[in-house]
Amino acid sequence: MSPFEYRRPTSLTDAIRLLQGPGAHALGGGTDLLPLVRESLVTPATLVDLRRLPSSTAVEWLADGGVRIGASARLAHLARHPELVDAFPLLTESCAAVGSAALRVMGTLGGNLAQRPRCWYFRHGFACFKSGGTTCLAAAGENQYHAILGGGPCVAAHPSDPAVALTALEAVVHLAGAGGARDVAIADFFEGAARAPERETIVAPGEIVTAVSIPGIARGGAQRYEKVMQRGAWDFALVSLAAVRRRDGEVRLVLGGVAPAPWRVTDSIEEDVASGGLSEDDIETLGARALYDAEPLSHNAYKVELASAVLRRGIAWLMSR
Repeated sequence: MSPFEYRRPTSLTDAIRLLQGPGAHALGGGTDLLPLVRESLVTPATLVDLRRLPSSTAVEWLADGGVRIGASARLAHLARHPELVDAFPLLTESCAAVGSAALRVMGTLGGNLAQRPRCWYFRHGFACFKSGGTTCLAAAGENQYHAILGGGPCVAAHPSDPAVALTALEAVVHLAGAGGARDVAIADFFEGAARAPERETIVAPGEIVTAVSIPGIARGGAQRYEKVMQRGAWDFALVSLAAVRRRDGEVRLVLGGVAPAPWRVTDSIEEDVASGGLSEDDIETLGARALYDAEPLSHNAYKVELASAVLRRGIAWLMSR
């Protein structure tokens, strides 16, 4: 591991200034960045610790009933936050589903959204599309856990659980950098995740995630997060589903583990679910229709049926509510 400087600013202005330096990297909980450093995928000159910034861990309630959560808020804290459990159980369930207890205690919300792919080739120094190469080695190699939707040239599936929940809740990601602050809908936050060689989000160099907000319209209603893993715990999702029926009757269905970013099911399927009155055969048809565009790789065709089954369960659960 190469030597690096560690800085701990206490103001957003200082943090942004430090991040403009060559080789500077933002540090949250470090649960992904430090393994990347150890694996020589990142060689920082300076680590800028963001956890002392004002309101960086705050949970602040908005006038419309929504919430704004600082990017440095720990996942374990969010998972058991009593007001969040009541208002946005989908988010708290997804935070509770992340990794092990130790990872949840250290991991931050912003860092979890911005984590790098967990592809075996990328993490072990092979020259793949994301690490300096020109091709995706997993496309024709070991791809059991990779994407079946929206992939190419990189086919790694995005590993975040909260990202799936926040997409269903139509969250907004707040960013800040030398050019000022900007707000991005989370549906756009992962723009180009499979196509950009050095990133999976639209966060620009020297820019940081400062907070995530959820609008009041997404509060309450019926919310459920399901995660299917190879092991019973401490694992990334083979397939996950965030299912929401909002108080205004609208439905949101978002799959995880199947694409380079959270994958929202088509509007027409959500509208069919929202209309109600679905029979078991109707639910079966919707579950299959949602995966019509799937393009499984050589070793992950099982994900098509698994995703369809998880989606059918989610739809049936919403119908029962």
